[in-house]
Amino acid sequence: MADQTDEDEVFDFSNVEFTRDDLVIALNDMVKEYRKLTHSFEEAKAENISLKSCSPESSSDEQEDADTLKTELSKLQAENEMSRNEISELKAEFAKSTVELSSWNKANITLQKICENQKQASDKTGIGFSDSEFCKGESSTQSRPAYDKFNKRSFVKADMIYDCFESVPVIRLVLDSAIVNSVKESRVLNQDQHMTSSIKGALSKLI
Repeated sequence: MADQTDEDEVFDFSNVEFTRDDLVIALNDMVKEYRKLTHSFEEAKAENISLKSCSPESSSDEQEDADTLKTELSKLQAENEMSRNEISELKAEFAKSTVELSSWNKANITLQKICENQKQASDKTGIGFSDSEFCKGESSTQSRPAYDKFNKRSFVKADMIYDCFESVPVIRLVLDSAIVNSVKESRVLNQDQHMTSSIKGALSKLI
């Protein structure tokens, strides 16, 4: 309040006590204040110019950062789409593998049933072997009724079985003799036909 009173007194030109010295002092104070304000104005102006010069650079930097972020976002979106496609392909392959595995399991079960229904390699019932020759010293997995069923279907006697390799020459001889007989019969038939045609020709001439 005292300072405000002093200023009022300094600038109160209507005051009778206001002298020339007071005017000089007031003028000097105004000059000092002007210089201070001018200095502050120059600082503010320089700061404003500095901000204006930095603003395009910062804007360009921000634009570059924005472009970089957009590029990275595009890459991430492309990778995400590729991952989705790969997941879809894997799901399709998994479904296909599941179907194939199910088919394989069914085929395996069917094969096991077929193998269970087949006779053992040592079970020769039904091809001429007697009961004493079947699995001596071995236990049969088949039940007795099933064995009796196969035993009733025996159609070859045991004493008539022989080695197939020994029967090959005999079969060849039989086939050769059959071929020779058929050739002879065809020749005789041709001769008879020829003689018949000759007789018919002679009879026609006589008539």
